[in-house]
Amino acid sequence: MNVLNKDNYSLKLNYPLSIEYDNSAYVPMQPLPKRISVNVTGDGWTLLQKSWLNFNANPVVYRVQNPNVANFINSTTLTEQITEMFPNLHVNYVVADTFELSFEPKIRKIIPIRVDSTGIDIREGYVISSFINVSPSLISVDGPVSQIKSYPDTIKVRVPTPKIQNNYDESLPIPLPVSPLVEVSHRDVYVSFEVAQFLSAPPQQ
Repeated sequence: MNVLNKDNYSLKLNYPLSIEYDNSAYVPMQPLPKRISVNVTGDGWTLLQKSWLNFNANPVVYRVQNPNVANFINSTTLTEQITEMFPNLHVNYVVADTFELSFEPKIRKIIPIRVDSTGIDIREGYVISSFINVSPSLISVDGPVSQIKSYPDTIKVRVPTPKIQNNYDESLPIPLPVSPLVEVSHRDVYVSFEVAQFLSAPPQQ
């Protein structure tokens, strides 16, 4: 009990960290830090209380005001925020998972979906007898400008089924690269068309 009443004890507390930014306009190009370690000094009772609260701590919120130019977490600002959270303690220093930040503007691109009709394998004696229906006919991709610019202006979907002789109605994957930084509205497309047997004209008398 006497020990807990003494001052000038130091303790390292681990807290969750939440990085806030305009996620409708920017994309983080690397994982954002999720935790910080805070080295604080104070009396034994206060440190004991804070160490217990640490298990259910609310995240420390760090707001990125201008992601266009922000390339690191301002440790001074972060220390000031934590000092406000711990008015009875002296914050010695703060250590985050990483202080580096990297953002890019987020853009959206609308891409038409088309079927590679020349590659459809129809059994001999049969023909496609209707329009080729594609649903959806447009998809959207959202992500960092450097990646979205590399996406094609039109996507062609290949029908892989050989020797088709019946009406076709299948869900096919859209050939797009997978990136954790890019949101794609659809990953599959429904393709349907009718097939009829080609009847040659009877020989003329």
